[in-house]
Amino acid sequence: MPFLNMMKFLPLFLVGSLLAPVFAVDSRHQPLKDLKGYFPFNTPASLSEWDVRKDYVRRQILVSQGLWPMPTKTPLNPVIHGRVDCGEYTVEKVYFESAPGFFVTGSLYRPKNIQGKAPGVMFAHGHWQDARLSLDPEEKVRHEIAIGAERFEKGGRSMFQSLCVQLARMGCLVWQWDMLSDSDSIQFSRELVHTFATQRPAANKADDWGLYSPQAEAHAQSIMGLQTWNAVRGLDFLLSLPETDPERIAITGASGGGTQTILLAAIDDRIKLSFPCVMVSTAMQGGCTCENASLLRINTGNVEFAALFAPKPQGMNTADDWTKELATKGFPDLQKLYSAHGAKDNVFLLRGEHFKHNYNAVTRSAFYTFLNKHFKLGHASPVIEHDYEPLTREQLTVWDAEHPAPKVDPAFERQLLKWFSDDSDKQLQALAATPQGLQKVVLPAIEVLIGRSYQNAGEVEWILKDKQEVGDHLVMTGTLLNKTYAEELAVSWLYPKAWSGRVVVWLGDAGKAVIEDDAVKVLLKAGDAVLGVDLLFQGVEPVKQTRVVNNPREFAGYTHGYNHALFAQRTHDVLSVVSFLRNAQMASHAQPKSVMVAGWGKTGPIVLAARVLAGQAIDRAAVDTQGFRFGQVLDYRDPMFLPAGAKYLDLPGLMALNAPNALWVAGEGMKPDFLKQKFDELNAFVGESNGMTAAAAEWLVK
Repeated sequence: MPFLNMMKFLPLFLVGSLLAPVFAVDSRHQPLKDLKGYFPFNTPASLSEWDVRKDYVRRQILVSQGLWPMPTKTPLNPVIHGRVDCGEYTVEKVYFESAPGFFVTGSLYRPKNIQGKAPGVMFAHGHWQDARLSLDPEEKVRHEIAIGAERFEKGGRSMFQSLCVQLARMGCLVWQWDMLSDSDSIQFSRELVHTFATQRPAANKADDWGLYSPQAEAHAQSIMGLQTWNAVRGLDFLLSLPETDPERIAITGASGGGTQTILLAAIDDRIKLSFPCVMVSTAMQGGCTCENASLLRINTGNVEFAALFAPKPQGMNTADDWTKELATKGFPDLQKLYSAHGAKDNVFLLRGEHFKHNYNAVTRSAFYTFLNKHFKLGHASPVIEHDYEPLTREQLTVWDAEHPAPKVDPAFERQLLKWFSDDSDKQLQALAATPQGLQKVVLPAIEVLIGRSYQNAGEVEWILKDKQEVGDHLVMTGTLLNKTYAEELAVSWLYPKAWSGRVVVWLGDAGKAVIEDDAVKVLLKAGDAVLGVDLLFQGVEPVKQTRVVNNPREFAGYTHGYNHALFAQRTHDVLSVVSFLRNAQMASHAQPKSVMVAGWGKTGPIVLAARVLAGQAIDRAAVDTQGFRFGQVLDYRDPMFLPAGAKYLDLPGLMALNAPNALWVAGEGMKPDFLKQKFDELNAFVGESNGMTAAAAEWLVK
C-alpha cells in the first residue's frame, strides 16, 4: 500500500516526525552521580510551589531513614547519674533506650538556678573519635591558639565541652550524645559504623539479616537511619525534662554532626533554631557510611535539606573544605527563599575559608551570638567564651560498676533490625486494612521509592522510523522521546487497520520482541493495537548486575543514595509510555479509549509499580509476578533490587494499591490474607502461570 494511504489508518499520535532529533545519548547512560557531585538548590518560583516540593523532600528523607511511618516510641527508661557540680552549671551522665535494648549515651549540662523554663540545645558531635570523652594534647591546642582558632589552653582541649559549658553558662540545657561506636556507645563497632567495606555473607539472609545487606536496604535500615532515630529520641528525652522550654529548642553540630543537624531540623518541627557547621554545600555531601542512605539525595542535596527549615532561624559556616564556595553557590538561594518568607535576616552565614574543617572558638562564638539573638537570652553581643576546667574521661563516662555497660553481643545487630522490621510490619499491616491507610502512608512511600509520579512523567513524543504492512495490520518501529528527562525508548507497534480504539502495552524481559508472543494475535484479532517497548537496557544482552559508583566500598547507599535503581528507572519508562498514550495531542483523531498494560517475567512487578502511580490512566493491567519479593533479593546489584522495596508490604503492597482498578495476576498461588479483600474488589486473580499470556489476552479484550 502506498505510504500516504497507509497514513490514513493511523491516529495522529502514531504518525510522528521523521525529522525530529534523537538524543545523542539517553541521560541514563551517563556516569552515575556520587557524593562528590554538584547539588544545587533552585529557589522555587512561589511559596505554594515550594510547599509541594518541601512536602516531598521531607518525605524522601523520612523514607530513606526508615522513619516513614515513625517507629513506635517505646519507653526511654532514662538513667541520670554521676552529677558533677561545676559552680555555674552541673554535668550529669545519661543513658536511655531509643528502642528496646538500644542505648543512647551522653552528657547533660544544666545551668544552676533556672528561672522558669530554659532553652534546650542538642549537640551532635560528628566524626571526632571519642569526641565527648577525649581531650586534645597540649601541642595541638597551642597550634590552634596560634592560628586564632582557640583562645584558652585549658578550654581549648575540647571543642565539645567548650560549647556545652558556654551554653550552660548562658542558661541553656545541653544534651550532647554519642554517635554510634563513639565514646560510651559500644553496641556497634567503629569498623561497622564508619569503615564498612565488604559485604558479609553471614549477614546477607532473607531472614535474620544484618546492616548493609540487600535485605537491610530493602527494609530502609541503615547506620544513618539508626543515628537519625537516636536524634529523634534524644529530642524526646530533652523535652521530657520539666525545665525545658519546648518553644526554644536548638540543634547544632559540625561535620557528621552537621549532617545530623540538617536532617533532624528538616524532619522534626520541634526544632526551632538550627546551626549546622561545615556541611551545607553544593559540593561533597558527606563521605562516611553513617552520612549516606539509599534514596536520600536523589535529585536533592544538603542545601535543599537546609532549605526545609525556612523560615525558622538557621546559621551555618564555611571553611577551607567542600563548603568554601557556599557564599556564592547555595547560600544566595537560601537567602532568596527566606526573603520570600519575609525572613531574610533569619538565615546567617559565617565566612571562615581561612580555617580548615572545624567547630572552633570563632565558629562557636557565631553560634552563641546567633542563639542569643533569636532566643532572646539577653547577653552582650558578640558572645565570647570564658575559660573553664574541662572534665576528665572518668568524670564523663556513663558506664561504671553501678551502671554496667551492655554486653557487646554480635547478635544484637540482627535483633535490633528485626525489632524495627517487626514494628514496621505491624503498623503497615494495620494501615493496609483500610484504603485510607494505604493511600495515606504506603502510596506516598512508593512515590519516593520510584521517584517519579505519573503527573510528572514528562513530555513524550513519537518518532517513526519504519513502517510495513503485514496482512491486516501495520508493523511500525520507532522511538519514544521523553524530552523532559532526556530519555528514549525503542518501540514496536502492531496496529490493526480496523482499530478498536484500545492499546495494549505488552512488556517482557525480551523488550519489544515480546510482542511476537502468540497471545498477541488474540489482541490483534480484537482490533487492539499492541505496543512493545525496550525498557532501559533491554533489547541487548540482559543486565546481570547493575552499575555502581566508583567507590570500592560495597555499600548500596553510595550508589542508590544518589541514583534511581534500575527497577525504578524501568517503571519510569512505563509511565512515559502511558503518559504519551494519554496526553499526546490528537487533533481531529481520537485518543485511545482504553490503555492496558501487561507485564511478563521480571517486568510484572514493574507494571504493578507503574499501575500504582498511574492509577486509572491504565484501565486494565495483567501481570505475572512469578512469586517475586523484594525481600528475597540477595544482591544489591540485582536488576530487581529496590531500596525500601520490602518495607512497604513488599509486592503484595503494590498489588493492594492497585485496588479497585482491574488487575489480573498470575504467579501468586494462594492469596495473602491481608490481600484477600483487596482482590475481591478486583476483576480477576489467577494462581497458575501455565498458559497465562493467552488467558490474560482473553481477559484484556473482554
